[in-house]
Amino acid sequence: MEYLLGIDVGTVRTKAILYDHQLQAKQTFRQTYTLYRDATGMAEQEPTEVLAAVEKVINDAYAEVQRNHCDLLAVAFSSENQSLILLDENFQPLTRVLTWADTRARQVASRIKRNLVAKELYMDTGTPIHPMSPFTKLLWLKEDQPELLKKTAYVADIKSYLFKHFFDEFKVDISVASCSGMWNINTRTWDEQALAMTDIAAVQLPEIVDSTQQAHGLTAAGQMALQIPADTPFVYGAFGGAASNIGMGAVDESTAAIAIGTSAAVRVMTDHPVIDPQQRLFCYALDEEHWVIGGPLNNGGDVYQWAVKHLVDANAVASEQVDAFQLANQVIEGVPAGSHGLIFHPFLGGERAPIWDANARGSFFGLNQLHTRADMLRAVMEGITMNVGSVFEIVRDLVGDPKQIMASGGFTDSLVWRQMLADVIGFPVGVAMAHGGCCLGAAAIALKSLGRISDYSEVTPLLAQPETYIPDDLAAYTYQKYQPLFNQVEELLTPAYAAIAQLQEK
Repeated sequence: MEYLLGIDVGTVRTKAILYDHQLQAKQTFRQTYTLYRDATGMAEQEPTEVLAAVEKVINDAYAEVQRNHCDLLAVAFSSENQSLILLDENFQPLTRVLTWADTRARQVASRIKRNLVAKELYMDTGTPIHPMSPFTKLLWLKEDQPELLKKTAYVADIKSYLFKHFFDEFKVDISVASCSGMWNINTRTWDEQALAMTDIAAVQLPEIVDSTQQAHGLTAAGQMALQIPADTPFVYGAFGGAASNIGMGAVDESTAAIAIGTSAAVRVMTDHPVIDPQQRLFCYALDEEHWVIGGPLNNGGDVYQWAVKHLVDANAVASEQVDAFQLANQVIEGVPAGSHGLIFHPFLGGERAPIWDANARGSFFGLNQLHTRADMLRAVMEGITMNVGSVFEIVRDLVGDPKQIMASGGFTDSLVWRQMLADVIGFPVGVAMAHGGCCLGAAAIALKSLGRISDYSEVTPLLAQPETYIPDDLAAYTYQKYQPLFNQVEELLTPAYAAIAQLQEK
């Protein structure tokens, strides 16, 4: 039997899944690492810890391949987008990995957004101005640590750092490059204006290659660390969102992908770039023929975890000997749609789409003396979902109505949340049953790289049939009234976000 290894290099862990040539998952391997938050807004990884995690999952997976007397066809990667590492002339790290979650560039981002150059940059790069992007982070470092930037010989992301270590080639796939705010979607090269503003030369950035590009011939260091054949092809792959779409079968405009995990995202794949005149959505590439249009949201399952921790009755959990999340779902199911007139804005961690404001903060609106913790708990779940619904509506406006919606992520553990998503967006929702998401997408990219498939649409028939949830008429009607109010209140609060964020820092 022949195996493919799909690897997803994430923010707090690396996950790898072995698949057969029919993309059926065989075994999963995980390694976690620390996300360092030593200062306000910081969210960094130690690159050597990520490297060690990747090496461990590869070795563990290959040991399983050997136990089964099988062959490993290829190793393929999905990785977090918008990571940034500064390297010296020997390609050694001068910094940790600044992840997408690092918001220390928020003041720089706010300043740029007030300038006309923001729209120019967005129209050229497809990346909204936000602290998440490497472009904005480089501008912040230019102001905050100019001497560090002067010592920088090369600018990398986590994947190009890994491939440089394993193969001594400094390259990045077009997919990850397109998420940087530094890549021009029109010229398909590094953007001249972004380079000029950051004082970075194109030669300091990785060479851009296709997502199906293979690397061969492990370095001496790679051969010492990895217990696999040195000629095993490594496929560059894509950023996590693009890989996830492939893994869910959402590879054209007919299918939208919605993911709610720790954070959330809404994405649709098209055959051409789509730019939002209001700069609310990103436009990233998978390759020259596939473009990912959508919006990432900071606030998903982590906000729900916060609510469960503070709003679920701990005594009830102890006395009934049930899991807090199970009890929360039971409580939420007993509250009608709309939470008795209570709206929650879930911006506990700032927000990316649709408002792109790192200063945004959460709030309850409509709270009165009749509301209970149960109402508040449901309002939190509804607020997260209506925020996703806001992005979904923008995607619909720009790309058109999808024929199918596929959902994935940790939220699918809750049956009430699955139904709520269908009710809020007013469309049937299919819950993806395939195993792996980003890892599966990476493995599919490997199949294309190896010539086993010619188009990503060939992946869809290999996926398990989704479980579909149909909108409840009454609940959907209720949310049609609440969604505009949710959006209106958010717009009214926007001018106050910077002030409250500043007060919280004192």
